[in-house]
Amino acid sequence: MSQTQNIEIEFKNMLTKKEYELLLTHFHIQDGDLFEQENHYFDTSDFALKANHSALRIRKKNDGYELTLKQPHPDGLLETNKVLSKEESEAIFATGKINDKKISSLLVEMNIEPASILYFGSLRTIRAEKTIGNGLLVLDHSFYLKKEDYELEYEVSNREEGEIYFTELLSSLNIPVRKTKNKVRRFYEEKYKQKK
Repeated sequence: MSQTQNIEIEFKNMLTKKEYELLLTHFHIQDGDLFEQENHYFDTSDFALKANHSALRIRKKNDGYELTLKQPHPDGLLETNKVLSKEESEAIFATGKINDKKISSLLVEMNIEPASILYFGSLRTIRAEKTIGNGLLVLDHSFYLKKEDYELEYEVSNREEGEIYFTELLSSLNIPVRKTKNKVRRFYEEKYKQKK
């Protein structure tokens, strides 16, 4: 199965339900434009990936599965991706065992023993995507650990241009800029709260 690496540059902002609905209307997004995906998250019992500002997930989208390790990078996040079969994914959910050499070696470089990885649970997202300007605008309604939230993301290849567009969009719709943690961080913090 193929393996890729890429740099992810994105801007994020949490939304209220009302702001989320305003953006759906503003960008003429219909029910038929929405699709569902599930992120399944992994870490060690002491949150070693979280401590390294990294994340490991399997994303299920339509009938496809992709394993992704996200790590800090000067320009954004370095993503290492591997397409998995349904059987490979289900084996990882059942055992937590990551059988990929590249991802296992990256874990070892962070002093994380691949055998210590555990399956933590899933986050389900109803997503809409629209190509706008030089980037991809993403509207997400997520459900996890008995919570739900709304979020706007803008994925770009040029940080400066992306930031200008994203800031202007929020300003034009009177949406306040909110410091926004990524989904895995929100999921982990909720999971951590529930463990106490």
